[in-house]
Amino acid sequence: MPVNSDAALREILEMDTIAVVGMSDSPGKAAHGVPRYLVEHGYDVIPVNPTADEIQGRPAYDSLSEVEEEVDVVDVFRPSEEVAGIVDEVLARDDVAAVWLQLNIRDDDAGARVEESGRKFVQDRCIKVVHQRLLG
Repeated sequence: MPVNSDAALREILEMDTIAVVGMSDSPGKAAHGVPRYLVEHGYDVIPVNPTADEIQGRPAYDSLSEVEEEVDVVDVFRPSEEVAGIVDEVLARDDVAAVWLQLNIRDDDAGARVEESGRKFVQDRCIKVVHQRLLG
């Protein structure tokens, strides 16, 4: 079951480093504004976008597999059909503690794989909205 309790959501939000898969360099898009909000609230945000070299002054990686830094949370701004492949990359890493799928992004099967690996899984929720409600 995806994380639903405020206590479990708060635990995820207390982590420091968030890799944002699908982060956008286009102002006005949620995949740009939400990561900016996270940076403004003290998170270390790592952009993952194969079409950009840099986003918001930070180097962008082509894929999660290429991210060299330790990652606590993977925040996904990609279509639901791409989640399974992103989860494959998560499961190949030892550092990721949680996967967060943004609003309207769902994949129950991929979520079950995340949970079976002992990690937390959130889907169909905006991390910014949850942060504002719980910690804002």
